[in-house]
Amino acid sequence: MHSFASGYKRNYYGKADVIVYRLHRDGHAPAGQSPVFGANVTLLVYGDAFWPTYTTGDNTGLVATDSMKNFIQREAMNFTGGGLEAFCRFLAEKFLAKYPQTEGAQVSAIEIPYAAIGAAGVAFAPGGPDRATASIEIDRSGIVDAVSGIRGFKLLRLGGSAFTGFVRDEYTTLPDVKNRPLHMWLDLEWTYTDAEAALHQGKLTSAVRKLVQEVFEKFESGSIQQVIYRIGAKMLADFTPIAEVRLEADNRTWDTVAEDGERLAVYTEARPPYGCLGLTLRRE
Repeated sequence: MHSFASGYKRNYYGKADVIVYRLHRDGHAPAGQSPVFGANVTLLVYGDAFWPTYTTGDNTGLVATDSMKNFIQREAMNFTGGGLEAFCRFLAEKFLAKYPQTEGAQVSAIEIPYAAIGAAGVAFAPGGPDRATASIEIDRSGIVDAVSGIRGFKLLRLGGSAFTGFVRDEYTTLPDVKNRPLHMWLDLEWTYTDAEAALHQGKLTSAVRKLVQEVFEKFESGSIQQVIYRIGAKMLADFTPIAEVRLEADNRTWDTVAEDGERLAVYTEARPPYGCLGLTLRRE
């Protein structure tokens, strides 16, 4: 189910999973941009003009979702920016200008990353696994909501992670561990103190990605909860445009096959179920 920052909607519709790639084929993208811009886009719109489609089957004011798909893909040629947030805003504003029966639009995008092979900027390979995300809602008064994020971090630390002192009772079988290899997945998203701050051409997202990796590398923790708290707190401390950060981590620490003390060990993928840990921090 989809939700909107502007509140309850009795009806909405749109097109999801729209794939688009914009390439600077000569390898010369504007400063700060990659020659490859790829995104998976969802466009949702709402308004009373679309209500008759639900009640009587009258499609007079309806923009077909296939037309929405064509709109997204063709308008990518006219987008001159490089950030997901700017792309979402561009599409939402253009759609509202084109179709006056639309009261508001929410455009969300997930990055399809490609990393350069070599310095020439003519060859690329899929990036990730983490992917930037963005969502912009706009109505006739302007930007209603802007959210950015990064999904799909897969982070491995060889040691320096403990988990001890938790409740012990008849259900407890897990031993205390003072130095474990930690394998965790992480998704996070954030909102802004000012919606215009979201239009950062991907610079803030790149800085957050670097911060997450640096904290995970350097911080010796007593729990995964402590890791994500340290990441969220540092994001608020370092990046003043961020108003709120939401983090969710999965404990995917591998199962031990064999080990020789803390020197050498063999592991396999963790079996389900897995621990899921969430946190929200807000700027005071």
